[in-house]
Amino acid sequence: MSALTAVATQRKMPKALYYKLFAFVMAGLLALPLPAVATESAKPTPTNDTACPKLLNETFPRLQDEQPQSLCQYSGKVVLVVNTASYCGFTRQYDGLEQIYQRFKDRGLVILGFPSNDFGQQEPESNKKIADFCRNTYSIKFPMFAKSTVRGPNANPLFRALAKQTGEEPGWNFHKYLIGRDGRSVQSFGSQITPLSLTMTNAIEEQLRARQ
Repeated sequence: MSALTAVATQRKMPKALYYKLFAFVMAGLLALPLPAVATESAKPTPTNDTACPKLLNETFPRLQDEQPQSLCQYSGKVVLVVNTASYCGFTRQYDGLEQIYQRFKDRGLVILGFPSNDFGQQEPESNKKIADFCRNTYSIKFPMFAKSTVRGPNANPLFRALAKQTGEEPGWNFHKYLIGRDGRSVQSFGSQITPLSLTMTNAIEEQLRARQ
């Protein structure tokens, strides 16, 4: 029993007066300032030190199932972007691309393949057939994306940005852009530069050694 109730009982206070007194006391208690309490929400929100660079802030459908994939997942890696085709004289470069991917992936290299029918109509098949070809013929494990345009005004946003930054659009299938760990520095390599050439592997090694 509360002290207030005890007093009311002892003095035989009328119920109406008792309830008024109770309401008055409660109002006073509620008006008192609450003590400061430290909470987790008061802590500053940690900042994200690995923000996605503008160049990689794009999303494309995956080749195998056309599920959207954000390129932000490759932030902090050395990224080799290649436009590919299944019926080209350079198609055998798939083999070299997979080899350098396996050689350098644990050190931070990722290769992104973008099939395109822009050159000589040498990639006419559906995404599913392209995916089957890459898997069955060259055992490709590096990420591949759905067929798209890679040059001109209708080029996908990544290739538009890469062409603008380097001043070089792809001239044919298997053009290569090498993006540094910082997501800003870009080098351009023509189709004739093979994945296993010293020019290509030395450039990759240099970017892998660079700090973000």
